[in-house]
Amino acid sequence: MVKRVERVLVIVAHPDDAESWAGGTIAKLVQNGAQVAYCVVTNGDKGSGDRSMTPERLAATRQAEQRDAARVLGVETVDFLGFPDCEVENTRQTRMAVTAAIRRHRPDLLLTQDPNRTKLLGASHRDHRVVGEIALDCIYPLARAHLAFPELLNQGLEPTHGQRSPLDGLGGSFGPRRRHLRDHRGQDRRVGLLREPDARLRGARQERPRTGRSTRQTCGLRYAEVFARMVIDGSGRGFP
Repeated sequence: MVKRVERVLVIVAHPDDAESWAGGTIAKLVQNGAQVAYCVVTNGDKGSGDRSMTPERLAATRQAEQRDAARVLGVETVDFLGFPDCEVENTRQTRMAVTAAIRRHRPDLLLTQDPNRTKLLGASHRDHRVVGEIALDCIYPLARAHLAFPELLNQGLEPTHGQRSPLDGLGGSFGPRRRHLRDHRGQDRRVGLLREPDARLRGARQERPRTGRSTRQTCGLRYAEVFARMVIDGSGRGFP
């Protein structure tokens, strides 16, 4: 599937989410010639335990770090929607903003976060779940419905039709991921992912699904990122 993809949109809640959960896959997509864009829904202005940090300075820092990390992977376009960290909701405003991104980039593959609560609390941040829900609401039906958000038609953002929508990836891929995780220093320094990215990635190799075997073992891979694949229709075509 990676080799067939030409345009990818990664919709995530926070700066650093894309690299944390799908960095290896994104790197591989770029290496195979895909054009990848990010849509970061919140400004990340609450992700720090530093009492001297201000929300404004943190948001600016994390935006710059996100651009740097994306550049390492070969991602040239990053859309920042700027909704408040920890406060994003599934509203008309957020749905219209995400729908606009989908119509603007017209991907044939969309990566987003799992809208369901999991036992992994770090992967079950409320913003992750809400943004995943918004993205799925937008990919179908809002991005393809010409009567949804007439404001977007006035901006020249025509409806599009989607095919695939994998969910949030888990796991590790060494190489480029080590460097771009280190690019995210503005995030809470207490978070082990950012303090010891190599250890975090090594730990990801030990992930075990309910089958008792890791996905990487099942697939015959040394490292793997896990996705749930969703197909909107059976046409075999992506976005036009």
